[in-house]
Amino acid sequence: MAVTMNTVICDLLGIRYPILLAPMAGIPNMASLVSAVSNGGGLGSLGAAYLEPGEIRQIIREIRQQTDAPFAVNLFAQVGPDDLTRLEEVNAGLDGARTALGISAPDRSAVVTPDLFEEQFAAVLEENVPVLSLTFGLLSEQHMERARKAGVKIIATATTVEEAVQAQEAGCHAVTAQGSEAGGHRGTFDTSVQRMGANIGVMALVPQMVDAVDIPVIAAGGIMDGRGLAASLALGAAGVQIGTRFLTSAESGAHPAYKQALLSSTEESTTLTDAFSGRPARGIHNKFIREWDAAGLKPLPFPSQNTLTRAIRSAAAQQDEAGYMALWAGQGTRLLTDGQPAGEIVQQIAAEAQRIWS
Repeated sequence: MAVTMNTVICDLLGIRYPILLAPMAGIPNMASLVSAVSNGGGLGSLGAAYLEPGEIRQIIREIRQQTDAPFAVNLFAQVGPDDLTRLEEVNAGLDGARTALGISAPDRSAVVTPDLFEEQFAAVLEENVPVLSLTFGLLSEQHMERARKAGVKIIATATTVEEAVQAQEAGCHAVTAQGSEAGGHRGTFDTSVQRMGANIGVMALVPQMVDAVDIPVIAAGGIMDGRGLAASLALGAAGVQIGTRFLTSAESGAHPAYKQALLSSTEESTTLTDAFSGRPARGIHNKFIREWDAAGLKPLPFPSQNTLTRAIRSAAAQQDEAGYMALWAGQGTRLLTDGQPAGEIVQQIAAEAQRIWS
């Protein structure tokens, strides 16, 4: 029986199945995974927030060599400047990790986060990317107008109903309802008041968001198979966004130690932490997070904390030391498969959901 899971999000984005790859910044060799998801009938997505503009252009062209299907690029919106006010204090709290990895603390002059957004945004438009997704906020009116003129579809990430309403009012074409189960960074617009941001489960968030906005809602958070897709559609979502399931796929560029940590984890393994980046994110609880929590420190604001810990994460990856890596993961890791092709995952999820609905 042919699988037909067409929804409004399929029509909007030009995809066969209402399944979107979550954008995962920092994962190397993403072109293969993005194109495999798109070729499988979903929407592949490139997490480009940490990439140089030239890298973005190169990877987009690599994706296009591997697929004719639509795909998305994700950028971080509304990222502020560096704040190094408490650098010495926070640096001291990271010395244990550096000692364990055999690296030294950086000079203050080296802790600089380049602001590449304008050039990244220009690269997305000039490369004619069909879909741009956003994390941490919304585009300015000027940027929205430029995207609109270029014919780019905009998907915002929201963790509350109010954020979804703002996304609709700003002219976004769809909104991702990111439940607290989701791996990686929380998309909360403003974490200055509530340090860990809004943490509403996807089952509670989706129907309330669907009732509040007219644009399509995409469910995200702990969704790993066709049961999650079917449940999300029943709640009124037009599709799902899935990240963790694809991290152990055949095309994933995730570090082998990262993959092993994922495959060895359970629904109890993850925690919300701002230790790595200064923004709340869900990942597997490891040595770095334990040591940071024991120190009782507050991190530098994003992006400064992320820049400060980059050398630790890089050294950990080089040394195959998962204890000091950022192991972003959602809460559904018992449902992971090892080495399954990404396109097959997309089609399996769609087929499972259709069987439930038929």
